[in-house]
Amino acid sequence: MFGFGMEYEGLAFWLPVIWAVLIAVAVAMYVIADGFDLGVGILFRGARDENWRDRMMFSVAPIWDGNETWLILGGGGLFAVFHIAYAVMMPALYVPITLMLIALIFRGVAFEFRFKSDRSKFLWDNAFHYGSLVATFSQGVVLGAFVQGFSTDGRQFTGGTLDFLTPFSVLTGVSLVCGYGLLGATWCVMKTTGELEIWARRMAIRYLIATVIAMALVSIWVPFLGRQLEARWFSWPNIAFLAPIPLITAFVAYRLYRDLDLGLHMRPFFLAIGLFLLGYLGLGVTLFPYIVPPSLTIWDTANTVSSQLFALVGFAIVLPFTFAYTAYAYWVFRGKVAEDIKGGGYH
Repeated sequence: MFGFGMEYEGLAFWLPVIWAVLIAVAVAMYVIADGFDLGVGILFRGARDENWRDRMMFSVAPIWDGNETWLILGGGGLFAVFHIAYAVMMPALYVPITLMLIALIFRGVAFEFRFKSDRSKFLWDNAFHYGSLVATFSQGVVLGAFVQGFSTDGRQFTGGTLDFLTPFSVLTGVSLVCGYGLLGATWCVMKTTGELEIWARRMAIRYLIATVIAMALVSIWVPFLGRQLEARWFSWPNIAFLAPIPLITAFVAYRLYRDLDLGLHMRPFFLAIGLFLLGYLGLGVTLFPYIVPPSLTIWDTANTVSSQLFALVGFAIVLPFTFAYTAYAYWVFRGKVAEDIKGGGYH
């Protein structure tokens, strides 16, 4: 009996950690995968003509809906395993999440109707662009609200409906627009040719500069949120282990700029992903183990051990299949989009 109790206590500690990692992976995959196709939408209005817009949309049309599978996995995992955290955060984030979902609906409809319409194509162009822009900004606001924390009394949200809307969350919203714009531009560099690729390269450099500035501003602001978040980074010996993260981030940003300037095609996109993952890692280091900052940890909000184990079986089946499907879809639609998409699409 004593041995079973010790084993149970071990599972009660490690299962929330495992689930936190799995949900973090799903969210990271969503940010990367859906980030670049949202970024394509952000760039959409700046495209010179209809052919450019056709090629930009065609580059993401075969894969965009699969990318959003990761959002479902992350949200479903949160609901299934950390239902208390879900119950606290959803009332606090109803408005930006609802706006995000509405924007994603408009964007999804635009994919279906734009290629089949003639006279109303400009409406679907706007739906694709503004849907992408609003969805991205809403996600950034959600991120900012999460970092700044929630007002709670025990396990209940006690704040107001608009508590999420602060200067900091607006900054993170703008920052994510810049970051997704960078992902979208480097994707277009990798997937297109000719004058469109040259234009995308110029836009990638502009969005890279904006992203670096935004990351710096957010990093400077975080210690002033009043929760002693800077202690995790600047106390000893943490600083010795964590100092490489901003240094590597600066190097990746420099290397990305040089690769864009040198005319490389594929590596800028993967370096942009690396820049995002480094920012994501910094966020995780700052907030872990709090899933409802600043008071509730993953252990405070986790479901029972038995329900976590039950959900883990399903997740262990679904996650590899989702990775496999994603890899297969990207492999099938590899290569650059042809300048005349009616002539075959990819080459």
